[in-house]
Amino acid sequence: MQIYLPIAELSMNLFFLVGIGGAVGFLSGLFGVGGGFLLTPLLIFSGVPAPVAVASVTGQVVAASTSGALSYYRRGQIDLHLALYLVLSSVIGASLGVATFQLLRSTGQLELFISLGFLILLGFVGTLMMVESVRAILKRRAGVVVRDKLPNQHNWFHGLPLRVRFKRSRLYISVVPVLVIGLCIGFIGSLLGIGGGFILVPALVYLLRVPGNMVIGTSLLQVVAMMAATTILHAVSSQSVDILLAFCLMVGGTVGAQFGASAGKYLRGEQLRALLAMLVLGVSIRFGLSLILAPADVFSTAVKGLGG
Repeated sequence: MQIYLPIAELSMNLFFLVGIGGAVGFLSGLFGVGGGFLLTPLLIFSGVPAPVAVASVTGQVVAASTSGALSYYRRGQIDLHLALYLVLSSVIGASLGVATFQLLRSTGQLELFISLGFLILLGFVGTLMMVESVRAILKRRAGVVVRDKLPNQHNWFHGLPLRVRFKRSRLYISVVPVLVIGLCIGFIGSLLGIGGGFILVPALVYLLRVPGNMVIGTSLLQVVAMMAATTILHAVSSQSVDILLAFCLMVGGTVGAQFGASAGKYLRGEQLRALLAMLVLGVSIRFGLSLILAPADVFSTAVKGLGG
């Protein structure tokens, strides 16, 4: 069943859009990420113009992350105080990112920047996550106890000024690194159409030492607020949000996130991180190939579509 997307100016299969929305929503609930790092590339590879893919995915990320965040909120696994600082700084970062998005689009360099950005960012993060998770799995198999958070283990920036107590996470740390992390994720997320959860989750675990049971829920809440602001900013400034496309993705994403949140209870933390690292590296490799291989249309940098 084909539907016409007015802003993207092309027809796509309805069941394909709902299906990929559901699959990415499942991963969102499972890993505590927005899923934009998978959905944006899938849409671009399917023939959707990069600006429309980036702007429209933000709406689906909000829907999928909201569904997952509610599940974790009901379990009491969200640090609202920590999430507040992350949200405030990420919204500021998102505003700067949308402004940069407009600048790159006006100079005709947006699609190239998005491809290179995904290649470098996902390749770097995916490699680090894979190395760490494999080490953790090997240690566990060897009988070495692996803890999500080691008592009294802090990084040097925990001692920076403006220390704040986060009771739910049992932390008393400087708020400066929290604000910097939120600002960076907001900027990158709005520019590439990603929730940034695949960056935020490792940052909360390894940099801030947030307990494992609070990480995913807090990450999802931050993604919801940041991407909601990003959706509005893109709709107002660039007019690139395709409402019909976003709605189809939302329908599948909302349902998939509930199943993902339930499935996440049956996997260990290092196993989840290893699976997420494999997905991140896979997308990075795909973008690398798209920059090397000749496009189907010599006047376009898009790879031949998947769902047209």
